[in-house]
Amino acid sequence: MKGGVVVIESRKQAVSIRMNVADVRKVKKLAQRLGVRDSDIIRFAVKSMLARLGPLYDPDMRGRNLVPMFVESGSEMLRFFDLDAPRLHAIINEGVEAGRQVDRDDVALLALSSGQETYAALRLTELDRQDRPAGEPPDLARSLRQYLYDKYVYNRAAAGGANGNGNGESHAAK
Repeated sequence: MKGGVVVIESRKQAVSIRMNVADVRKVKKLAQRLGVRDSDIIRFAVKSMLARLGPLYDPDMRGRNLVPMFVESGSEMLRFFDLDAPRLHAIINEGVEAGRQVDRDDVALLALSSGQETYAALRLTELDRQDRPAGEPPDLARSLRQYLYDKYVYNRAAAGGANGNGNGESHAAK
């Protein structure tokens, strides 16, 4: 702010990134096919990533408010950044009052879904005790999304929905 006037910086800044040869080749092929510059492809990728992960750079987005972002892009992001359950728990719940936190078991489930799908499916079955028809096991991504959205976004757990105990706690918390 200069002399009571807000100055908006609109200059662009050059940034150097390291990419492996295969990724650079893919960027060049995309740019060539679309008839744009390589830098346009990279800016698109950065803007797309910022849009997907936007809640993480908003300091007011914590606890259950981060559930949709982690459900939609969590497993990919967790794998890429090698985030484990304790680090994920800190990212989601640090500085959040108890009633707005995501249960530790549910954070662990999110972390497991990024690489240990079979174990995550077993844990989800334990946590989400809804009656399911016999037959093929449910799709993990869809079941996990439904369970977490019901519990934290739609808040059906508080009404006895997602976990059936009526108090919003996970079964493991009983």
